[in-house]
Amino acid sequence: MYTLYIANKNYSSWSLRPWLLMKQLDIPFKEVLIPFGSAEWDQNPSPTAQVPCLADKQNDGSVLVAWDSLGITEYVADDHPHVWPSDKKAKAWARCATAEMHSGFHTLRSICTNNIGLRIDVSTRMEQALLRDISRIEELWNEGLSTFGGPFLAGAKFSVVDAFFAPVAFRFQTYDIKLGEKADRYAAFLRSLPAMQDWYNASLAEVWRDEPHEVDARAAGPWVKDLRAV
Repeated sequence: MYTLYIANKNYSSWSLRPWLLMKQLDIPFKEVLIPFGSAEWDQNPSPTAQVPCLADKQNDGSVLVAWDSLGITEYVADDHPHVWPSDKKAKAWARCATAEMHSGFHTLRSICTNNIGLRIDVSTRMEQALLRDISRIEELWNEGLSTFGGPFLAGAKFSVVDAFFAPVAFRFQTYDIKLGEKADRYAAFLRSLPAMQDWYNASLAEVWRDEPHEVDARAAGPWVKDLRAV
């Protein structure tokens, strides 16, 4: 069985992606959560000392390690090809959109730091680069939904591309980002998935605070609500 190492669910958007992918598609794994800045951080077997990281014990007792959310996804896909769409056109689109999410949208990541339990007024930070990132994500979502018929981005079934945009759905909620009707409906649908609800509720229940992440959240704008456990 896979062992997936993750960090705080409130902060770690990268951890959410493979976690959600395997949860939503009923791929068994053991979860190991190591909070940011904790003394246990060195238990993470990633060669980069970052999360997420996947350990896979082999029949001979050896352990294969996959790291980086996209690297983990492709490793899991070797055993479970259904994580990608089966249709060639949908698969090609999903791969490109996933890669764009993985490597791009730097302004959104920088300004709208991932903090699921907060509601933040980001109105004073709405610079053109951020608006372009939001517009491009909405364009991608609308394209996928229109081309492949929904309700997921590449068709009727959840796939990698949905998992990779899942943190964005939480970010749009945290910062009350306004979208068009179709994209807004997709974001709400994604957040309503049982696995997403499990992650969300666990995020709110966490009592850990990591100061670098808190600093980023304070820089984003005034906090309207803090829904996290005290």
